[in-house]
Amino acid sequence: MAYSSGKLTKNLVRTLGPGRHGDGNGLYLVVDLSGARRWIVRVTVKGQRNRQGQPNRTDFGLGGADIITLTVARERALEYRRLAKQGLNPKYHCDKEVPCFEEVARQVHIERLPTWKNPKHGQQWINTLADYAFPKIGRLPVSEIDQPEVLQVLSPIWTVKHETARRVAQGMKAVLDVARSRGFREGENPVTVVMDARVLPRVKAKVKHHNAMPWRDVPAFYAQLSEQNGMAAKALTFTCLTGCRTSEVLKAVWDEFDLTELIWTIPEDRTKTGVEHRVPLTDEMLGIIEPLRALRSKCVFEGQRRRQPLSNMSMLMLLRRMEIEHVTVHGFRSALRDWAAEVGNYPREVAELSLGHKVGSEVERAYARSDLLEKRRALMSAWSKYVAGKACRCWSAPIWWSGFNLSA
Repeated sequence: MAYSSGKLTKNLVRTLGPGRHGDGNGLYLVVDLSGARRWIVRVTVKGQRNRQGQPNRTDFGLGGADIITLTVARERALEYRRLAKQGLNPKYHCDKEVPCFEEVARQVHIERLPTWKNPKHGQQWINTLADYAFPKIGRLPVSEIDQPEVLQVLSPIWTVKHETARRVAQGMKAVLDVARSRGFREGENPVTVVMDARVLPRVKAKVKHHNAMPWRDVPAFYAQLSEQNGMAAKALTFTCLTGCRTSEVLKAVWDEFDLTELIWTIPEDRTKTGVEHRVPLTDEMLGIIEPLRALRSKCVFEGQRRRQPLSNMSMLMLLRRMEIEHVTVHGFRSALRDWAAEVGNYPREVAELSLGHKVGSEVERAYARSDLLEKRRALMSAWSKYVAGKACRCWSAPIWWSGFNLSA
C-alpha cells in the first residue's frame, strides 16, 4: 500500500513494509517479502504503442535502495521521464551510469536470496565479498575490473585462506557475469581467465574428515549415553542409531514420521543432497522418540524454548560434558559406514543410501530409482541391535575406555 501523501522520506524508505510505495511522478519503492528494497520508475513513452496498441508504459529498475538514495532515485526518475516525453525510450537513450562492484554485488545478493537453500549461505556469500573484495575493488566501476584487480583481491589470501579465496573468486565471477549480462561490461570474465591460466599458485587441498569414534567403541559409549538425562542425550542416541546428520535430527518434526509403516521421511529441503531421504525406524529408535510425543510439540527434539528445536551445538556440548574428546557428532556416520563394510558386509549401495548419499553417476541414478528401503531396513535393524548391545557381544572394550568416568 502506497504512502498516502505520495511522497517518501528517508525514514520511510528504510522502514516501509512489503509492497509498492509511490513517491509521485512514476517513482516507486518496491519492498519484497524478504525485505529487499529497490527503486523502479514507470514512464509512458510519447507516441509509442505496445503490441496491443496501448501507450507504451514501461517500468525501469533504478537499483537497490541500500545503494541508490532517495535523492539519486528522484534524479534518475526525472531523467527517464524527460526522455519519455521526447518520445525516446529510456532503455536505449538514457546514459548508463556504470555501477560500482559493490552496488552490483549487493543487487545480485538481493535477487538470489530466494534461491539459497539456507539463508545463512546467502549471508555468507555477501559477507565474504564484503570482507575481502569490497575494501579493494568495491568502489570501482564494474567495467574497469580486470585481471590485475582480481589478483589484487585473491593473491593475499590464496594460500593462507584457500577455501575462503575460492568462495571470493566464485562470488566475484558471479557479480561480473551479471554485470556483463546487463551491458556494463564487455569481453571475457577476468576471474575465469585468471583461474584457467593458473596464474595463482597451486594449493593442494587437505581433506578434513570429521573425527569419528571407532565402531567397536560405540556400544560402550551408547550404554553410558543412555544413562544421561535431557533432550540432547535423546537426540544423540537417536543420531547414533540413524546415522543422520545433526541438522536432520534436530529439525525433525512429527509430521515426517509414519509410525505405522515405521518410516521417517526427511524432505528434500532438509537434506544435504536435495533429495528426499527415507529412514527405516527400528524398535530401538522408537523407544527413544515415542515417549517424546507426550510433550505435544511440533519438534521431536524440543529445546529450552517451547516448540523450538535444540540448538546445533547441543549434542556436541553433551559429548564434551561427558569428557569425550576428539569425537564429533557427524563422526557417528563414519562409524556406521565402517561397521556396515567390515562387519555387516552390506553392499556399498545399501550402506551409502543408508547415510543419505547419492550413489553412482547421474545416468546411473536415472535408472536406479529404488532407494533399497527394505535392504536398508535390515542394515539399520542390525546396527541398532549392535549399538544397543543386543547383538553378539564379540567386541572388547577399547583401551582408552578403561579409565572412562561412567558417573560423569
